Amino acid sequence: MQLDTLQSISTPEGIRLDIRVAGPMVRFLAWVIDACFRMAIVIAFIFALLPFGKLGSGFWLILMFLLEWFYPVIFEIYYHGATPGKKIMGILVMKEDGAPMTWSASLLRNILRFVDFLPIFYGFALVSMLLRQDFKRLGDLSAGTLVIYAEPNPISPTEPNAESLALTFPLSIEMQRAIIDYSQRSQQFSEQRQQELADMIPVLTGDQAQNRIQRLHGIAKWLLNKS
Repeated sequence: MQLDTLQSISTPEGIRLDIRVAGPMVRFLAWVIDACFRMAIVIAFIFALLPFGKLGSGFWLILMFLLEWFYPVIFEIYYHGATPGKKIMGILVMKEDGAPMTWSASLLRNILRFVDFLPIFYGFALVSMLLRQDFKRLGDLSAGTLVIYAEPNPISPTEPNAESLALTFPLSIEMQRAIIDYSQRSQQFSEQRQQELADMIPVLTGDQAQNRIQRLHGIAKWLLNKS
């Protein structure tokens, strides 16, 4: 079984993203690193709060609670889905539709860690991840999240694959840029999304829906050669 796989997801905007899902081993190493960070914080506060006696002990217990349940949430929300351990291991967590993490999703996936921990040392989490191609633990399944590699995956713009199609009327600079961007980045969109966008401007793309995508590519090629 491969511990890391390449998968494709579609965003709500119809953009197709190729991602590498992080497997159990790299996630475990990230957890170990985060555990070391949390332990270092706890030890530092033990010495800092010792002079305050019972009051210090109370603050220390509050700190332990916050670190256990909100340490990952804060980093997932404010640091692009990556705790220090995830950052070092080159992974991050995001919504399964490619959107950034939300408070509700992060809180849910982290609160459910107590279920993933059962029956001992994240036994349910490991079983769940090994049974799924996307390596989701129970918290991920409930929150609709994925842990992926944070490697850049840029898609270079491509030359429009169509015959040049000249226009007989002027277009604004913004419209010209939008058409060129659509054509060069169309590979990022699903076929349905490409058609939906092309259908929005029938004055440019004509009456026959099946030809509208190709007409936009042709206009984009003419605009690029003209500029």
